[in-house]
Amino acid sequence: MKRPLLLTTFLTLVLVACSTSSVQVTSTSTPANPTALASLLADLPDGAGQFRTDFSRHSVPFAEIRSGGPPKDGIPAIDNPRFVSVTAANEWLRPREPVIALVIGQEARAYPIQILMWHEIVNDTVNDIPVTVTFCPLCNTAIVFERRLSSQILDFGTTGLLRYSNLVMYDRQTESWWQQATGEAIVGELTGHRLAFIPAAIVAWETFAAGYPDGRVLSRETGYVRDYGRNPYLGYDDIERSPFLYDGPPTPDALPAMARVLTVDHNGEAVAYPFDTLAAMQVIHDEVGGLPIVVVWRAGAASALDSAQIADGRDVGMAIAYQRIVNGQTVQFTIADDHLIDSETGTRWDLFGRAIDGPLAGVTLTPVPAIDHFWFSWAAFRPDTRIYR
Repeated sequence: MKRPLLLTTFLTLVLVACSTSSVQVTSTSTPANPTALASLLADLPDGAGQFRTDFSRHSVPFAEIRSGGPPKDGIPAIDNPRFVSVTAANEWLRPREPVIALVIGQEARAYPIQILMWHEIVNDTVNDIPVTVTFCPLCNTAIVFERRLSSQILDFGTTGLLRYSNLVMYDRQTESWWQQATGEAIVGELTGHRLAFIPAAIVAWETFAAGYPDGRVLSRETGYVRDYGRNPYLGYDDIERSPFLYDGPPTPDALPAMARVLTVDHNGEAVAYPFDTLAAMQVIHDEVGGLPIVVVWRAGAASALDSAQIADGRDVGMAIAYQRIVNGQTVQFTIADDHLIDSETGTRWDLFGRAIDGPLAGVTLTPVPAIDHFWFSWAAFRPDTRIYR
């Protein structure tokens, strides 16, 4: 049975996490009224005593935040990432394995999910931009943020806490707590601030390797001993399963809770594109918050949350979104031989939005921040979402 196996692997994650001792709660700002202070301390979630967070500032009820099992930094972020060549990574990555593809300027990097599964956060700098690459296994969310906030560069770690089953991160500068799904600080000095999203996508390893043969790949030499390649959440993405450690608002029944969706949030409008719909259509033209976009799906990427070995997961495909404005004109696309063909010029484009031959060769489509979610996870934060049918 899959559920007991999931519980067993959850306990495994707790055991490999660093142990922590009990400490007293401290904060940078606390209520002067002793009664108010006592009430505040009583409401704090388990594990709060490990932090020097300003708990007098928060935008969500503490009751919505719960322990995920590991303590602060028990799931260790990678702070000094090492990278290897595509050729070297081919020795241990299989073709359909999912990786987070991040392209900034002329730099392309792949962050294998088999590594992020055990670390959840990588603090990196790409093309001189400080970024944090994040992955929440329980929500299937791979999100990249710029970690510069005004003039301050933040470094992120894991709190060991969840809200609506979603990763809660903390920054090491102020120890404010951040919701991964929204990029918003929800507890601490920086409450209300938001990180900027940087477009990235989960794609198959062979897709990244073919598209960026000179790209760099996060190395498994992390300084930690982990069973990279193994999925500790065996069978978690079964469409009939209930989300693990989720105690948020009821999930709208328009889709199964564990349905995969690609989500786009622009100018106040949120849209979810079910992977089933994407697989059937392969290319979708839409407008979100007044922005014309194209969403492209391709088969060939394994689920990281299906089989015992990530590389053996069933094919769930991969999806990316772009603005469909080229040289000031809104264009339409068709699919032919795994490439996009624009109807205006006949130019051929690859999955990474690059025009590879035709009148527009050399032009690159502007990517749109579009994030894979399980439906329950996205709906918890954006219940007003339009579902593309």
